[in-house]
Amino acid sequence: MNNADLRQQARELIVRATSIPSLSGQEREVATYLSGWMSAHGFTASIDAAGNAVGERGSGPKTVVLLGHIDTVPGEIPVRVDENDVLHGRGSVDAKGSFCTFVAAVAGLDDATVARARFVCIGATEEEAPSSRGAHHAAHTYQPDAVLIGEPSGWEGLTLGYKGRLVLHASVTKDNFHTAGEGTSAGDDLTESWFRVRAWAQEQSGEGIFGAVQATVQSIESGTDGLTQTARGVFGLRLPPHVSPQQARAELSERLYGLATLDFRGDEVAVRHPRDSVLARVLRVAIRQAGGTPVFKLKTGTSDMNVVAPHWNVPTLAYGPGDSRLDHTPEERLSLSEYDQAVAVLQDALTRLALSLEGTS
Repeated sequence: MNNADLRQQARELIVRATSIPSLSGQEREVATYLSGWMSAHGFTASIDAAGNAVGERGSGPKTVVLLGHIDTVPGEIPVRVDENDVLHGRGSVDAKGSFCTFVAAVAGLDDATVARARFVCIGATEEEAPSSRGAHHAAHTYQPDAVLIGEPSGWEGLTLGYKGRLVLHASVTKDNFHTAGEGTSAGDDLTESWFRVRAWAQEQSGEGIFGAVQATVQSIESGTDGLTQTARGVFGLRLPPHVSPQQARAELSERLYGLATLDFRGDEVAVRHPRDSVLARVLRVAIRQAGGTPVFKLKTGTSDMNVVAPHWNVPTLAYGPGDSRLDHTPEERLSLSEYDQAVAVLQDALTRLALSLEGTS
């Protein structure tokens, strides 16, 4: 297949994948499409036990995993390619665009490269849900030598790390009393709980946005049935590398003791990979060869990188076309020319990576 044919088929791949709705937990149709596309383009492809679309190319002794996600958040955006060659649609940026970049780049690798390494593309399920089902399954299935995570960084961007996460569900239940009486209401106690969480976050924060503990109110409510007052709140925490979810659980449990009942969920440890790994080097070279300037990034959100990092202690980066500021927004869209550029850069980088890994033990 020549480059022009591959480019056209790669564009058809992303437009069709974006056109198939795939909310978290409802990825079967798009996984079927993606596995079929991979089967038709030289991959051994299937849908695994977690619902992931998996395609493998290559027979070399080293394994490169390219892990992206194929689920999306809610919010229908009519899928179209406008007059400026920009693809509009939910998932175009976050993160079907990145996974299609992976698949198209691996499909274009030459015979010598796939003889040096085995490339495994995994379109993971439920990344946008707390379960991260697809990534957890992959983490216990493969032992790669290098890992690419599919998340938008811009075609010149390389994401080294993501913050950790912890979600606190706080609740207060009290006997009802007259508002003219003494004491605090359930809503008062819940509000005080939030003030203490916010103060703790400020005390634990380090330098810069990546070093800060970010605390936000995700939901809050209170009420009474005439006999009992109830108040509930959900507080989200984004954690830097120096604050683990375990530390946050322990310190907040002590600080809020006797004030509210606490339920912690969604633990993710922050991760930050070095910028001088073999993977970072080949991507830097490929970006420069394409006329770009490599830019290293750290993200304040979380991704499947957080899930697999404790299991895969190997060179890891996140890469993918698109502007992450458009994630989850009504304006989600991806320039197809940037997508083409990212596919070409990644194909070059994977060719160089296979050569570099060939000489390692």
